Amino acid sequence: MQDAAIRAAIDAAIEARREDLIELTRALIRVPSVNPPGADYEACARIVADRLAAAGFDAQLIRAEGALADSERHPRVNVLARREGAGPGPCVHFNSHYDVVPPGQGWSVDPFGAELRDGRIYGRGACDMKGGLAASIIAAEALAELGGWPGAIEVSGVADEESGGFGGAAWLARRGLFAAGRQDHVIIPEPFSPDGVCIGHRGVWWGRIETFGRVAHGSMPFLGECAVRRMGWVLHALETEYIPRIAARVAAAPVVPEAARRASLNIAALHGGQPETAEGFLAPNVPDHASLVFDRRLIPEEDPAEVKAELRALLDEVGARHGFEARLTDLFEVRPTMADPEGPVARAVRGAVRDVLGREARVVVSPGTYDQKHFDQIGGVRDCIAYGPGRLDLAHQPDEYVEVEDLAASARVMALAAWRLLTAGAAKDAAPA
Repeated sequence: MQDAAIRAAIDAAIEARREDLIELTRALIRVPSVNPPGADYEACARIVADRLAAAGFDAQLIRAEGALADSERHPRVNVLARREGAGPGPCVHFNSHYDVVPPGQGWSVDPFGAELRDGRIYGRGACDMKGGLAASIIAAEALAELGGWPGAIEVSGVADEESGGFGGAAWLARRGLFAAGRQDHVIIPEPFSPDGVCIGHRGVWWGRIETFGRVAHGSMPFLGECAVRRMGWVLHALETEYIPRIAARVAAAPVVPEAARRASLNIAALHGGQPETAEGFLAPNVPDHASLVFDRRLIPEEDPAEVKAELRALLDEVGARHGFEARLTDLFEVRPTMADPEGPVARAVRGAVRDVLGREARVVVSPGTYDQKHFDQIGGVRDCIAYGPGRLDLAHQPDEYVEVEDLAASARVMALAAWRLLTAGAAKDAAPA
């Protein structure tokens, strides 16, 4: 089938499923799959599995037994569906997560009501990323109906992306289910808008800084050593020396938004002294322990080992100036991940954006991490990008929504890009010598 004809067939197939796309998105939003604690994962997985099984996919529910946070009350259930094509060829995989962050306060609508109003579907996870999951399912169904492509199409819905992916993509990658040789091209429908092609993300290092002192009676603080005051010196050095220094480092990569092109450190939590009672009362003691948890974001040009050594050196300098030692503990780290912007999947999606939307795609890099890191750094699947409906700045916000037109456009782009990736070898074989 010629490219123009397949584009028309895909457009018609997606348009015929417009109401299905809307209602599938709403059905997924109505499931409160909040992480933490990891509620109702299996309900989401079954919606995905049942839908794809009806379209001829072999759909399996896979529990990440033994994974971090997996339990009988909150099992980490994933779904992986595959449909074989007409002969050997590459595998195109659509990967989405269905866990969502807690809704928080400030909503004007029910966060799990999936209200449809003025062309928008509202709810927690609408753009991050149940809308993208629904659009990828509809794209896969359209290709299954059209047939005639070699290779295989896979669709996955995974747990725990919001908390690191340990019960989802990371667990599946470590067991060879997300791996080079099984998948060739991966599209992750994270919300970068229908014209945004995200080729990777910054790195992250979470750590804990602790200061220690000596307990004494609060009426005689001169007999003790206050760990909170020592942490104050650390905070002062971070604010006046470290954060300005790293903010001067700017990524060459097109990280969005623009301010996220700079290396950064967020103070995520701060604790010192005794836990307060409900009334706020404390024993009159000088605190002998304080801790700070930080979230350090690395630009692609930074080396993780050098980043750690730099912060360790700062803490040593502060301790030497004020007569104490600070402990530094690693909690979590991910290296920056970047796909080839001229690789097959990036080119195919950019071309599909151009043909479907009539404008050039924006190539971007994400400020935060997503499951591309696990496909790449564990599974070895390098040809992996993010592309999907929704606006990144609405993720995790009150009144999160996704535009219906964006859902449909993204489904058309994903289906067309997948078709071209699956048939690229056949097109070359058919080309005149």
